[in-house]
Amino acid sequence: MDILDIKVRVSETDLLGHINNASYFIYMEEARIDFLKKLDIDIENGDFAFMLVSAKCDFIRQGYFGKTLKVATEVLKIGTKSITLTSTMTESESEDLIARGEVVLVYFDVHAEQTIEIPESFKDKLQAHMKGED
Repeated sequence: MDILDIKVRVSETDLLGHINNASYFIYMEEARIDFLKKLDIDIENGDFAFMLVSAKCDFIRQGYFGKTLKVATEVLKIGTKSITLTSTMTESESEDLIARGEVVLVYFDVHAEQTIEIPESFKDKLQAHMKGED
């Protein structure tokens, strides 16, 4: 599991200071990119890229401007051409669960415009971060 701290900015909230639902997808993206970079996995190199094909988020509690969220990223599944990552977002101070999300990424050949198999070297790095194994 990898954890990224994100301070909620005013632009990510509504008039009441609640986190806008679209902002959670930005937090998951930021944490996912950070996670893959830490594993030294290229998310895109001009020829190949991980492409988002599915994203969902369950909103558990309201989050607020000025709070810090801990966004934990884990690998749920490694397929031949896709990976499924989970995100758990908790409020840092209270440790309240705020939201939980899941995304599916496919490995994509940019020039051929089709999915391709994920390199074994990437799979090996991801395997070490499977949900429940750390």
